[in-house]
Amino acid sequence: MKVILQQDVSGKGKRGQLVEVAEGYARNYLLPRKLAVLATADAVNTMQLRDKAKKAEDARLKAEAEAVSAKLKNSPVKVTARAGANGKLFGAVTSKEVSDALKEQHGIELAKQKIVMEEPIKAYGNYELKAKLGFEVSGTIYVMVVEEK
Repeated sequence: MKVILQQDVSGKGKRGQLVEVAEGYARNYLLPRKLAVLATADAVNTMQLRDKAKKAEDARLKAEAEAVSAKLKNSPVKVTARAGANGKLFGAVTSKEVSDALKEQHGIELAKQKIVMEEPIKAYGNYELKAKLGFEVSGTIYVMVVEEK
């Protein structure tokens, strides 16, 4: 019997997949628990329309991520910070500060969780940070930490 899974079922498949299962398993387990629906022509058509819409949405989001990546290359960020006599910062420059500076200086909204910092920035200078934008797209953020006046 062919059914379309409504939720992930271990050993059978993922949500939205069309799978062949035993009649008893479908009638006694999957259908009563609403884990699957019968694969009627109407249900199969609906599943295909959902897949098509999901692919279009994913393509749109990937294009947006690539556009943000291109903007980041041409948008160096200047972050001001206070430091002691030897040039060591009081505290550190965090990904939130970089995210806020990006939004303020260039109008690019980027969540702080997407900015990858191997170690905190604790001195003046120029830094390159990676940004994971999703859909296997990453960008580079050029950060310049300068003295606060």
